[in-house]
Amino acid sequence: MDILRAAEQLRDPLAAYASVDRSRPYGACWVMANMVGGLDGSAAIGGRVADLSTEPDAELFVSMRALADVVLVGAQTLRREGYGGLSLPEARVAARVAAGKPGEPVFAVVTRSLDVDWAARPFADPQGGRSIVITCETADPGRMERARRVADVIVAGRERVDPAVAMLRLSERGHRVVLCEGGPTWLGELVATGQLDELCLTVSPLMGGDPLPVSVSPPGSDLVRWSLRHVLADGDTLFLRYERRREGR
Repeated sequence: MDILRAAEQLRDPLAAYASVDRSRPYGACWVMANMVGGLDGSAAIGGRVADLSTEPDAELFVSMRALADVVLVGAQTLRREGYGGLSLPEARVAARVAAGKPGEPVFAVVTRSLDVDWAARPFADPQGGRSIVITCETADPGRMERARRVADVIVAGRERVDPAVAMLRLSERGHRVVLCEGGPTWLGELVATGQLDELCLTVSPLMGGDPLPVSVSPPGSDLVRWSLRHVLADGDTLFLRYERRREGR
């Protein structure tokens, strides 16, 4: 584990994350999540995560997207946070292009109901290529047709989205790193089904937020153990990076 380091003393705080080997065998995608929580574990203030974030967290939150092929959110997160696009700083875009990647990651949303504002920028003006909608077979046919007009639709499961099938379909498209940005219910399902490889957790120096934890596990889920890989600090904001424990590690 890296020792505690002050982020402002590093040339680039993202470097500690960029140096990680996220390759997986057989072309499977590596699934990481970037979440923020208060000192009391709250994952939102007034229903929004953005109000919980500090300036250092907000800066790293955007930069973290440079590591991903896909930025994935749940429909509730899309509605509440008002995603306006995945614009990266010019230097990050240039680095991705130099590495042979698209300048921006692809945006994706998980939604069983397909109750989504299709005029929102991620669909009306996608920057990393055509956005992706992940849904299930029983979704409303009319909404499914509407979704196909503005996005690539992946069907992953019958009555609900199966996280394992969803990640398989993304890997089949050649996506190797998937970055989940919420929300807590979808994160809990990724963890419970063994899909989450890495959790990047920002601890914000605040208390008194909504009674909503960073992750909500499905009923009957087993405990999942994690290994702390590095710790960074910027002022009063703490950045933790964990990887799921595997046999022999």
